[in-house]
Amino acid sequence: MHPFTYVPVTRTDEALKAFAASPGAAFVAGGTNLIDDMKLGVETPPQLIDVNGLPLDHIEPLPDGGLRIGALVRNSDLAWDKTVRQRYPMLAEAILSGASPQLRNMATTAGNLLQRTRCTYFRDISYPCNKREPGSGCPAISGCNRTHAVLGTSDKCIATHPSDMCVALAALDAVIRISGRDVERTVPLHSFYVAYGDDPAKETVLGHGELITAVDLPPLPWATRSLYLKVRDRAAYEFALASAAVALDLNDGVIRSARIALGGVAAKPWRAYDAEKTLAGKKPEPQAFAEAAQAALAGAKPQRFNAFKVELAKRTVERALTAVAART
Repeated sequence: MHPFTYVPVTRTDEALKAFAASPGAAFVAGGTNLIDDMKLGVETPPQLIDVNGLPLDHIEPLPDGGLRIGALVRNSDLAWDKTVRQRYPMLAEAILSGASPQLRNMATTAGNLLQRTRCTYFRDISYPCNKREPGSGCPAISGCNRTHAVLGTSDKCIATHPSDMCVALAALDAVIRISGRDVERTVPLHSFYVAYGDDPAKETVLGHGELITAVDLPPLPWATRSLYLKVRDRAAYEFALASAAVALDLNDGVIRSARIALGGVAAKPWRAYDAEKTLAGKKPEPQAFAEAAQAALAGAKPQRFNAFKVELAKRTVERALTAVAART
């Protein structure tokens, strides 16, 4: 591990000032992803700014009926929060399907949003990688790509976004609150992640020194009928091969609206807007769910070893929709 300095802070302005004074610095909270990457030599920040002392670890109701989740809320606390479990069950299920209890006790909301891909080539610095060093190449495209993305990829990168939590947040239209030295702003989650292009090292719209302070969930009464389904190689402590966060607004046996987001198959938490549109006005029946699944994967671009993910993701969407339609 490269040497680094350590600076604990207790105020947001203090954190931003410390970051500005140290080019290449990194904020650290739970560190469940960052420290691993530092040990591997993937990340080499000269300074870690410890933000655990900031007052950002609360879950609070919003005036419009939504919910504000502080950036430092631990994954375990969020998953077991009574309001989250009752009003946004897909979010609780997504979090509990990821990592291990020990990691969930450490990992934070903002850290989950910012976790890096687990692509083998990205995490092994003996290989070239456009995400680590733009222009160096992507060995995954011609190499072992069984776990890689089929949606949102480019000819420069096919890495998969690893988060479960963020898939549920995408389906819920979450909004990210960001603080900088001169301005505070909000960014919808669907606009937070940058599409892979010529520079896949650029992953989010965060500017230099900006800090995530909270995530806002809008009021969505019918999100109580929601579900997160994850398919993986083993039952625990494993990343998704395909996952789906779904919610249905049913009235008199007809779907008024739907939310569908995919994980494990895309370069970012993937909102399937076209699939949602196919369900509006239809009865919750197998044919409708099959059409939605087809629409969700319509733009897939599989590689040599991950073509199975296309059919797997379709079946995951169908199964999730069938299960959530049966919920009362």
